[in-house]
Amino acid sequence: MKKSFSILSIFILLIISNLSINSCGSREDTVSCFPNAPINVILNLNLPAYYSLNQVGGWKYIDEQSSGTRGLIVVRASSTTFKIYDRNAPHICPDNNTTLEVKDDISVVCPKDNAKWILLTGQPTAVANIPPKTYLSNYDSNSNVLNIYF
Repeated sequence: MKKSFSILSIFILLIISNLSINSCGSREDTVSCFPNAPINVILNLNLPAYYSLNQVGGWKYIDEQSSGTRGLIVVRASSTTFKIYDRNAPHICPDNNTTLEVKDDISVVCPKDNAKWILLTGQPTAVANIPPKTYLSNYDSNSNVLNIYF
């Protein structure tokens, strides 16, 4: 009786351990050491500094106050939508070589391990299996102002 109880206990413990280890909430999950910082940025796209964001496919690094720990990558995905990525690599803990960079205007790359994502969609293409962390935004086409927040 004791032997079957202990085997059953070990089996249940293994199932619970496996469920808790593999219970990521969504595809937007990041590594547990990913830094969280408040995001609150307002961009007036009429200003010359943001000219590249007026065309679909245009992008810009944003390193202003309240733009996270390493800044943001803002991408114009369509005439009315934007993708806003955190520049911290989502799949490894931050260090000196894990700040995401745009390469050839088509991909986002982590210099540490060459993980790659498609710039317009955030879809992983190499090494990482999760997309960069994204943030919410509101775009007012009348005033051409983009509000980014978290």
